[in-house]
Amino acid sequence: MSATLTKPVGLLAQYETPADLLHAALEVRNAGYKKWDVYSPFPIHGMDAAMSIKNSKVGYFTFTGAFIGFFAGMIMIWYMNKFDYPIVIGGKPLFTPLFAFPVSYEMTILLGAFGTLFGMAFLNRLPKLYNPLFNVERFKRATDDKFFVYIEAIDPKYSAESTRALLEKTGASAIEVVED
Repeated sequence: MSATLTKPVGLLAQYETPADLLHAALEVRNAGYKKWDVYSPFPIHGMDAAMSIKNSKVGYFTFTGAFIGFFAGMIMIWYMNKFDYPIVIGGKPLFTPLFAFPVSYEMTILLGAFGTLFGMAFLNRLPKLYNPLFNVERFKRATDDKFFVYIEAIDPKYSAESTRALLEKTGASAIEVVED
């Protein structure tokens, strides 16, 4: 006979309305927690401000990819026309940015899109194939009609008793320990 050893990885609190969730997010933020998140079946106006979420850094990856794409397209056309296959037709120059623009434009879009995709995956630490929340039966309603706040046990401010008391104070309809 073997016993399964589990350890608590956080507390999950359920709320009935978006307003309750927004209020709880403000309380958790004001209490000083850093490792926490909210789950909702739809976006809630004002949640980013309530959670003190800053603007995404994905745009920097997009800009870098687009910048590289534009100049890679220009350099590619310049190299092909000047060295690889130089054909002078009617006295036209071997390179002009005007003729290279369509290729550069397409490379800008392509590498900008790749920068966005890979930057988003990098910043979100993807792929993440497992999360202990997936084992919580109640959490399956997060994509349907319930709202949740999850505070991770690795948060420096986390204490099972005080964190539970805070979540109870916010009016959670149910609080559950998440175990791994």
